[in-house]
Amino acid sequence: MLRHTKKIVVHIVIAGNIGSGKTTLTTLLARHYGWTPKFEAVEFNPYLDDYYKDIPRWSFALEVYFLKQRFKDLLDIAQTEETVIQDRSIFEGVHVFTANNYAMGNLDDRDYKCYMELFESMMSVVRVPELMIYLRASIPHLVANIQKRGREYEQQMQLDYLKNLNILYDEFIYKKYPGRVLTVDVDSLDFLERKSDFASLTDRIDGILYGLFPEP
Repeated sequence: MLRHTKKIVVHIVIAGNIGSGKTTLTTLLARHYGWTPKFEAVEFNPYLDDYYKDIPRWSFALEVYFLKQRFKDLLDIAQTEETVIQDRSIFEGVHVFTANNYAMGNLDDRDYKCYMELFESMMSVVRVPELMIYLRASIPHLVANIQKRGREYEQQMQLDYLKNLNILYDEFIYKKYPGRVLTVDVDSLDFLERKSDFASLTDRIDGILYGLFPEP
C-alpha cells in the first residue's frame, strides 16, 4: 500500500526592516510549531570598530565578514534534519544592507562587483528557504518599536536610513528574491498581545506549508 508522506519544510526566514518585529515573531513561531530558531550571530565583528572610524575604508571588509558568517549559517541549516526558522538571512544582508552601503558610496564599483560575484558563487551550492515571511512596516511603526525597545545604539538612527532600507526591502522582495514569500503588513498587528492576530498568521502559514486554509 502506498503511504503518503508530507514534505518536511526545513528552512523558513523572517525578513523585515529594523524594528519590524522579526525576533519576536521568530520566537513565537518557533514555540508554536516546535521549530528550531536561529538568530543572527552576536559574535564580535573584528572590523566593526575600524568601520565606524573610517566607513569607506572598511566597508568592504565588514560586508565580506557578514557574508561569510551568513553563508556559514546556511551551510549549518542545510546539514540539520530539523525545521529551522531564521531571524534575517544572507539574502537581506546582500540585497538590502550591502546594497544600501553601496548606494551611499561606501563601496566602490570594483569592490561591490567582487562582493556580488562571491555571493553568486555561494548561491550555487545552497538553496533558498522554503518560505520567507516578509514583515512590511511603515516608518512610524518602525520608529515606535525602536523607541520602545530602547537599544541605545539604535536611538540615533536617521529616518532617511530607515526609508532607504524600506525601499530596498520592497525591491528585493518583489523584484530580486527567487523564492516563495508571504508578505505580512504588520502596522495594525500585534502578535505578542493579540492571539487573534497570531492565529490568523499561522492559518496563512499552514495554508502555504501544509495545504490547510490555502491562500486565496
